[in-house]
Amino acid sequence: MLRNYFKTAWRTLINNKVYSLLNVFGLALGMAVALLIGLWVHYQYSFDRFLPGYQHTQQIMYRTVYNGDILTQRSTAYPLAEVLKKEIPGIQHVTQTDWVSWHGLVAGDKKLYLGGLTASTDFLKVFQYPLLSGNPGEVLNDMHSIVLTASTAKSLFGDKDPINQVVRIDNQTDLKVTGILKDVPDNSSLRFSYIVPLEYMIKVLHWGTQWGNNSLQTFVSLQPNVSFDQVSANIKPILKKYSQDEYSIAKSEVFMQPVKDIHLYGNFKNGVVAGGLIDYVKMFSLIGLLVLLIACINFINLSTARSEKRAREVGIRKAIGSHRRDLILQFLMESLMVTFIAFILAILMVQLAMPAFNSLTGSAIHIPYNNAIFWCILAGYILLTALLAGARPAFYLSSFQPVKVLKGRLQAGATAALPRRALVVLQFSCSVALMISTIIIYQQIQHAKNRPTGYDTNRLLMTNNSPDLNQGYPALKNDLLQSGVVASVTKSSCPVTEIWVTNNIREWPGKQPGESLELGTIAVSDADYFKTMGIPIVAGNNFSGNLGADTLNVIMNEAAIKRMRLKDPVNQIIRWSDPVVTLRIIGVAKDALMGSPYSSVPPCMFLYNPEWADIITYRLAPGVSTDKAINTLTAIFTKHNPSYAFGYRFVDQTYADKFGFETLVGKLAGLFSALAVLISCLGLFGLAAYMAERRTKEIGIRKVMGASIAQVWLLLSREFVLLVLLSCIVAAPVTCYLLQRWLQQYEYRIHIGAGVLLCTALAAIVITIITVSFQSIKAALANPVNSLRAE
Repeated sequence: MLRNYFKTAWRTLINNKVYSLLNVFGLALGMAVALLIGLWVHYQYSFDRFLPGYQHTQQIMYRTVYNGDILTQRSTAYPLAEVLKKEIPGIQHVTQTDWVSWHGLVAGDKKLYLGGLTASTDFLKVFQYPLLSGNPGEVLNDMHSIVLTASTAKSLFGDKDPINQVVRIDNQTDLKVTGILKDVPDNSSLRFSYIVPLEYMIKVLHWGTQWGNNSLQTFVSLQPNVSFDQVSANIKPILKKYSQDEYSIAKSEVFMQPVKDIHLYGNFKNGVVAGGLIDYVKMFSLIGLLVLLIACINFINLSTARSEKRAREVGIRKAIGSHRRDLILQFLMESLMVTFIAFILAILMVQLAMPAFNSLTGSAIHIPYNNAIFWCILAGYILLTALLAGARPAFYLSSFQPVKVLKGRLQAGATAALPRRALVVLQFSCSVALMISTIIIYQQIQHAKNRPTGYDTNRLLMTNNSPDLNQGYPALKNDLLQSGVVASVTKSSCPVTEIWVTNNIREWPGKQPGESLELGTIAVSDADYFKTMGIPIVAGNNFSGNLGADTLNVIMNEAAIKRMRLKDPVNQIIRWSDPVVTLRIIGVAKDALMGSPYSSVPPCMFLYNPEWADIITYRLAPGVSTDKAINTLTAIFTKHNPSYAFGYRFVDQTYADKFGFETLVGKLAGLFSALAVLISCLGLFGLAAYMAERRTKEIGIRKVMGASIAQVWLLLSREFVLLVLLSCIVAAPVTCYLLQRWLQQYEYRIHIGAGVLLCTALAAIVITIITVSFQSIKAALANPVNSLRAE
């Protein structure tokens, strides 16, 4: 029986090549998009879940009240780890790390500049990354040790055994290799090339270890029989007990977030999780389902539209004894065959698209051919798609009554076409929704890109500081200026595109009882900072360059002055930090967009403190070619910093990177929108071809009676245009509602106007007309004699 079903289904496909091709190709595109998105979604969900015991690993965070808002921060104080170990039951291991930072590593004649972690001794007990050599509990015990990943060890030592070899870091200290880690997977939230003991950074680089100096990330692993809620309740009041000053200012409390959620749930609002990457994972999952639905609708419409051609087949089969169940199975077998062929084609499409998709998204997804679970899921995916695409044609075609069919009484009028028209409306509603979304995402990105930054990014470059550059900075600055390729040089504690440090302001004129204020804090090394960055001083004066005087002064940005409600800010006194430091406001700088381009400018203060400044920023002189400048800069930096290869970043590119994720979302939305429209057009093309074929005699009669080509074209195109217009009316309000909710996450955002909706509707109608016109004009140009010959 199954063999007979298969043979009949195959003959049907072969005998209707055009419709079979449209069905297979459209369904393959839909399945490829859904499969590609499914692999990407699985990749995002897989972050950190490869680690043994990831279910029990938590990140400790702070929840604070600043500027009237409840904020969250991942940076914590060094003493917190000891308190967690000694006083909180249920915690098995505690570790602390910094954020990934870049250092120079030298072994013999090999020089590398790589990003690594600084971590406390229990790091590899909390994060159980596999060690190829060494003991997880011992490799970080010696403060002069270093753990390398396999690829880093290979780069430094080649085929030599790296254990007990010496690596010099930052041209300062020799560290002994005590362990080799397997390379960190792409789906790890922590990406690093080596690990240095935290004790080394504290003792050698004199990192702050007091409460209130929040500069480390803290992670814990819970005991297997301990629940999240048990520990969460116990850690809340730690800051109230041990950091009274911090608690009194910001009412800070401690809470936990599972490490498995860090990648997807990174956004917090009013102290609680408010989404993050998970929002886009859900969005693209929905897009994948919509595209697959559009492809299935094509199959349904093309199959049911051809019902008249298969009506006699159904009538004859029923007349000679076939049951409806047999016919349903027959049509489902056809659907399964088409789906399977489409799936093979979809796998090929995904495999070919994978390198470009990975490059675009920065992912490392692949098709797990050797994974049995994957193939079981795909088997269900094929069956579900076949059922979704073939259910209505199977039940609809098998419902024909043989007596009516064989007597020619089958009616396929407006009522019979109503479900097909509804599906066309649904199909194009999805496509139009994706088109509108793509346009709005693009407009939002451009809106933020066109926002004035408040500083000049043109020909501005940055280089990370190092111990050698720090010691010889005056000579370096002199050589750069004397070279003729650099117009201005300065140092600061963070790039002009970022704010790395914030501090509490204890007192300022007009402060109200219980009011708190946190300011972004930027330390500068000299009076050339604002000149180099192109940030104007709008009131008061710049720093003088006198270290003794300037360390007691501060420059505020306009947002800080507004937040403190100071009408005459120059010479006003503020107090900050622990111990308390008194500073005099000597100037006000114009607001510069150093944070998110989608948010308002945060209040900031600029301190004169050369010891904090780690980023060297310099502007190329006008008229000097970039290639010539880079060659000259390479020689100068190599002279002053022989242990490092010269590295630089253009500030304008760093600023452009802020739009990276939104740009990616826009590109993906545009790509999937184009594919959805293409699949919908394939369906329209097939339906238009069927309609032209079914109305061949009607068209012949109309032409004999004097109808023009334009009138015939209008006759065949009008229905499709009206259906697509209805799709636009259905899609617009729903899409606008969802996009308005998406835009709410951006403080600096656009407003959706009617122009976008009208342009999208016009584009959809034009695409529809172009798609159906080929068949309409072809039918209109046909000789009526050929269609009426048998009448």
